[in-house]
Amino acid sequence: MSDALYKESDTTTMQTLESIDFTGKRVILRCDLNVPLKNGQITDPGRILASLPTIELIRKKAASIVILAHLGRPKDGFAPEFSLTPVANRLGELIKDVVACAADISEAKKLAAARPGTVVLLENIRFFAAETSKNAEEREAFARELAQLGEIYVGDGFGAVHRKHASVYDLPQLMPHCAGRLIYAEMRILNTLATDPDRPYGVILGGAKVSDKIGVINNLLDRVDILAIGGGMVFTFLAALGKEIGTSMVDREQIDEVRQLIDRAKELNVQLLLPEDIVVAPAFAADAPATIVSADAIPADHMGLDIGPESALRYAKALENCRTVFWNGPMGVFEFPAFANGTKVIAQALADLPGLSVIGGGDSAAAIRLLGFDDEQFGYISTGGGASLEFLEGKELPGIKVLEEK
Repeated sequence: MSDALYKESDTTTMQTLESIDFTGKRVILRCDLNVPLKNGQITDPGRILASLPTIELIRKKAASIVILAHLGRPKDGFAPEFSLTPVANRLGELIKDVVACAADISEAKKLAAARPGTVVLLENIRFFAAETSKNAEEREAFARELAQLGEIYVGDGFGAVHRKHASVYDLPQLMPHCAGRLIYAEMRILNTLATDPDRPYGVILGGAKVSDKIGVINNLLDRVDILAIGGGMVFTFLAALGKEIGTSMVDREQIDEVRQLIDRAKELNVQLLLPEDIVVAPAFAADAPATIVSADAIPADHMGLDIGPESALRYAKALENCRTVFWNGPMGVFEFPAFANGTKVIAQALADLPGLSVIGGGDSAAAIRLLGFDDEQFGYISTGGGASLEFLEGKELPGIKVLEEK
């Protein structure tokens, strides 16, 4: 992480790591280590790597670190497919020390006291039902149990700060706290996007559902110069324009609101980019035969799985003079090679951008890595797609609010 992103700024009132003396203290560190797994193997360690600067800085001084993190959305206690053991093993390799994965709070406390400088990872925090409880008293009681693990709380799990969960929201209210390097950098970038981006300012939104992005589109329309739409949400826009979309996914309930967004973009003189050609297939499958058709001529028995090559190039051309671009959501089903071109073309355009390119976490971050791009080719890669979107939508982030309180 660039030190240029981590410096004193008036964009936040959070205390930084430098403002607290960790010498000899037991530290509770909330990270976002929600990495993708396949057959028990980590396929993208990006979030672990993003947490390392904070871990290493604290580790130089602290007596011990107990890391709290989640993985996926387990429903009923322990589930082996959601265990953080592979994460503990990878983290241990990266810091060149043993990182134990403790099954419960009691074991974490015991392991953390074993020797100076110990790093312990508590098993998936979402295995504990009280972590995500909507009952504030249950969450607070659980937070008090967690507080036994340390004397100082460091919040660095940006991907969870939009959740009012015990380890994110209730725990920091019980003890001295500060923000880690990752959260500080994330908020500095997001404040720039929300309040003072260099112009022209372009936003690219993809992904599956319009309903997931409608709020952020509404909030950004009067701030952006270019808005490019891709992914499954394209077809709700095309349907709103009266076009035939075949069997493509669509948010029927959002069509009227999308029409209003299209009209509002015209009124605000925002350049709204929609695809003029589409890559379609008869089924959602990697080996389905791909065909390029006009956006006005999608066959009734086909579905759109990517923006077309001409549209991808048109988007890239429109964005090349932007000084700031925020991208959240792939342009198509990038996991299938036949439908990855749109996402790859946009990624290359942002890699070549002379200004600031911000990748908004989640599938977008996974896509650029799967398609062979290096993180260093982009200005900033967020670790929290949902948190980024909620902030840009104008919502308060509970996990940030408590870190800003003294």
